[in-house]
Order: sequence, then structure tokens, then C-alpha cells
Amino acid sequence: MAGAVTYPKGFLASGVRAGIKKRGEDVALICSESPASAAGVFTTNVVKAAPVLVTRSRVPRGTCRAVIANSGNANACTGEQGMRDAVEMAAHTARLLRVPEGDVLVASTGIIGRVLPREKMAAGIEEAVRSLSADGGINAARAIMTTDTRPKEASVEIEIGGKTVRIGGMAKGAGMICPNVATMLAFITTDAAISPEMLQDCLAHSAEVSFNCLTVDGDTSTNDTVILLANGMAGNPEMTSEGPDLSEFRKGLDLVTTGLAKQIAADGEGATKLVEIVVQGAKTYEDCRQIAKTIANSPLVKTAIFGCDPNWGRILAAAGRAGVEFDPRAIGLSLGDTLLVKGGEPISFSEQEAHDYLTGSEVLVNLRVGGERYGATVWTCDFSYDYVKINAEYHT
Repeated sequence: MAGAVTYPKGFLASGVRAGIKKRGEDVALICSESPASAAGVFTTNVVKAAPVLVTRSRVPRGTCRAVIANSGNANACTGEQGMRDAVEMAAHTARLLRVPEGDVLVASTGIIGRVLPREKMAAGIEEAVRSLSADGGINAARAIMTTDTRPKEASVEIEIGGKTVRIGGMAKGAGMICPNVATMLAFITTDAAISPEMLQDCLAHSAEVSFNCLTVDGDTSTNDTVILLANGMAGNPEMTSEGPDLSEFRKGLDLVTTGLAKQIAADGEGATKLVEIVVQGAKTYEDCRQIAKTIANSPLVKTAIFGCDPNWGRILAAAGRAGVEFDPRAIGLSLGDTLLVKGGEPISFSEQEAHDYLTGSEVLVNLRVGGERYGATVWTCDFSYDYVKINAEYHT
């Protein structure tokens, strides 16, 4: 739904233009009307942007009132000035909202190595505070976009303890996407009552089965950040330990994060197809996911899919170099409903039917590598001519 980040009770948002990027909104603000529990996961890149360092240090406090974010400038590799600018972004927001500075988290995305334009940022924050509303979620989702062609939003409504609980989220990402515990930027809100410890546990698990199963180009960003806020305004009994209520919340959160991850894959830079890769039968879930991600990151596989070429040898070659042991004689491979390989050997199939299947906007690759019960799903996209063009001209 449009404006999903404000779908839960008690959340306001805005997205305004400050002139940080060439066009469109570029400052987003999300605010909870009451103190919220906070959880976060972040990039594992050794080179971390200043806003990641600031926010990562504040999340363990467990509470948050607002998140301020900008696009067009990553504030990464900007030294001590970048740290000062990230802290000031949060501080200026806190002053205007009249909340503790430590209760404001910060995020940035865009070009690396450029200092934030402080005056534009300050003016943008002021306008964002003035523009806060329950209908501002869609504007906020647009304001964090860079090379995205459309905003990414997802929401769900569940019942916990006899109360209606809502979860909503927004994300951005189209390139430099191969996360490890996070994605480019994602902000999720809920009106559920849940302890910070359980919230962090739920987010870490949910990221594992959604954002960590997403890749566009194999590059992990300096700015990857996922924030989850819970303000308790749904009025359910607070979830402080494992149980049926927490299980229901986990399911709802997974629906939102998976929905956002798939939208990011579908909107990969220059993408024409959403590609879902399912690998089954390896000895562990991690092994299945490693094989799937290796296939998903293969330029040869991704370009073949773009060209609608059912060149299945590229898929098996990628699987075989994933660093996972399996028996090639156990391989089974299909594209959609078309079986290509069985028992490790090619079988007769209609290349025209396989080609026609690949012309669609969604492609399913199903690979079995053994008889174990484990399986994993990874989402990616094809590589088109436009991916090279977008990234060749991104800085200029």
C-alpha cells in the first residue's frame, strides 16, 4: 500500500526536496508519536559511512523517536567532517522535534566521497519536520530513491493478543546490492508492543531470509542500513519472550521484508526481469543459499536470462564453483515448468518453449543438488545493456 511506513498507528513521515540530488525529493523523515523500541542491522563492509557508525552506536539504547535520511549523497569516506555532519543531521532533527538527540537515527545514500551540503541538509530537515503527516509515507519512500525507478513499500496486518497489529516498511536499492545482514536502506515500523531484545532478534532473523537472500550485482554498499521501530500503540501484551504471539509477529515481519527484497531485485539497475533462484538438497541451508547466490551473481547467467537464452550450462557451472560439495549426478534443473537436466544429465526439451518462458517479467530457476531436506531462495535480476550505461554514467 502507498505510504506503508505510516500504516501502523502513531507514525508520521515526510519526504521533501532540499536540492541534494539533481531532481526529486531527497530528505525523508519518519517519526513516532511516542517512544519506540528500535532494532537495526548494518553493512558488514569494512568501509562504513558516517551515518552507519552513528546509527549503529545508538540502536543498542533500544529507543527511538525518529529517523532522518537523505539521498543523493552517501556521506561515506568523508572523514571527521562526515561524522560531524551525520551527528548534526540527527541533532538538528532532534531540536526541531524536541526529543533527545540520541533518539534520532540517521541514514544516507548516494555518491560516495562527497561532503554533505550542510545548509541544504539543514533546510531540508526543517521542511521535513513541517511536512510530517500520517499521509507522508509515500513521499518519504520517494525521497530515499537514487537510481530506483519506483518506490518500494510493503505492509501487513496481523492479530496478536486479540489486538490488530500493523507492520509497514519502505526500502530503496537498485544497484550495489549484495547485502550481508542488510540492504541499501530499509525502514520498517510497527505498532506492536515488543521488547527491544525480541525486536532485534526478529529483525536479524528476518533479514537472513529476505535481504540476505537478495543480490543485484554482487557489491555490498558502505551504507547498508535496516531499521525497525515498534511503538506499542496497538495495545497488545508486550512480547518479551518466545511464544505464539512472537511467532505470529515473525511471520508478519518476514512477509514485509521479503516483499521489499523482491521489489528491490525487480527494480535492479537496468533490470527487465525478476529472477527467483531456488536451490534444494544440499547439506545445510547455508550451502543451499551459497549455491543460489553464486548463480544469482554470475554475469554469464544474468546476461543469458536477459537475452532469453536457455543456456543451462552456465547455471551448473556457477553452482559448481560455489564452494559447496555435492554430487553432480544428483542434479536436477528446470526453468519454470520446463525440465532441462535430470540425474545430472540433459534431457530433451523445447528450446523455443524455454526461450519463450524467459521473455516474461518473472523467471524461476529451480535447482536440486541432492536429497537433503534443506532449501533456500535467492532473488536477483538480469543484466541488461542499461546496467552498464547507468553505472558508467552514475558519477557524472
